[in-house]
Amino acid sequence: MKKIMMKGVEAIGEAAIKAGCRNYFGYPITPQSELTEYMARRLPEVNGSFLQAESEVAAVNMIYGASSVGKRVMTSTSSPGFSLMQEGISYIACAQLPAVFVNVVRGGPGLGDIQPSQGDYFQATKGGGHGDYRLIVLSPSTVQEATELTILAFDLADRYRNPVLIFADGLLGQMMEPVTFEEREIIYDNSSWALTGAKNRSPRQVTSFNIDPYGLEKMNIELQKKYRQIEANEVRYEEFLTEDADILIVAHGTVGRITKSVVKMAREEGLKIGLFRPITLYPYPYDALARLAENMSLIMTVEMSSGQMLEDVKLAVCGKTKVEFYGRMAGVVPTPEEIFTHLKSLIRRQ
Repeated sequence: MKKIMMKGVEAIGEAAIKAGCRNYFGYPITPQSELTEYMARRLPEVNGSFLQAESEVAAVNMIYGASSVGKRVMTSTSSPGFSLMQEGISYIACAQLPAVFVNVVRGGPGLGDIQPSQGDYFQATKGGGHGDYRLIVLSPSTVQEATELTILAFDLADRYRNPVLIFADGLLGQMMEPVTFEEREIIYDNSSWALTGAKNRSPRQVTSFNIDPYGLEKMNIELQKKYRQIEANEVRYEEFLTEDADILIVAHGTVGRITKSVVKMAREEGLKIGLFRPITLYPYPYDALARLAENMSLIMTVEMSSGQMLEDVKLAVCGKTKVEFYGRMAGVVPTPEEIFTHLKSLIRRQ
């Protein structure tokens, strides 16, 4: 299979096209603007449609409309832009429409900077908009994995008729690595729900509105049933050298990749350290982490945030193992050396 050197955001764009995406609506914002530029160049080559919206609010509502008529759709943005999309995402989730979103997270809060961050974790996993809804959230750690998860994102969006988010960061988006793309048959069945005209059949309705509270509650119950199915079937994670580990690092995305180096450094000094890397941030791999935690004397969560995923780690561990935290914020990327130094200080204090 031929390897191609690509920037992360451009590889995500090509993977979306391989997955059958032919409709992209977005608005430029650093550090993901190259993805918008890539789709503007590539989509006309495959008879697709690219439209630069006048804002992120407009873009998410264009996604809403195109998905309603059964098209495979995607948009991408960065943190402040993703905040502007939240109302539309809530509408799309309630209307049970498939759509793929890419948030190349940058430092915050507020306007922040353009450096890598994981500070949008709460927004992504706990519901950034209004109401009881969930996104499926995928956190890649390499450019190759970003391409594979992008293709998976379209399949999951269709399977569950639910928005799926690729949770990347500026580091992953801007780095260049060799990638391969698997050629595959696109199977996409929207025949039961898409608004494609009502000739010779009953009209359909796509809506996120019901003025009757009992009717709206019924819609909510159906959504919650779907989320339980997602939690049962779509949990993904990676374990690295955990078989004999007695200390565990938990990290996701590019920080998960960085902490692999920490594990290797620790092993060279005879320390039995392992890594647990959640790939799905929703559904979070609570059960798998809980099983691992039973054999650990210490768990350290590492993030490019103030410790947002830390709450999920503690929820999984349920007080049975001591959980510590190391993080950098505002776009500062932690180095393997500083993480290892902090971990050794924790070990000495045990």
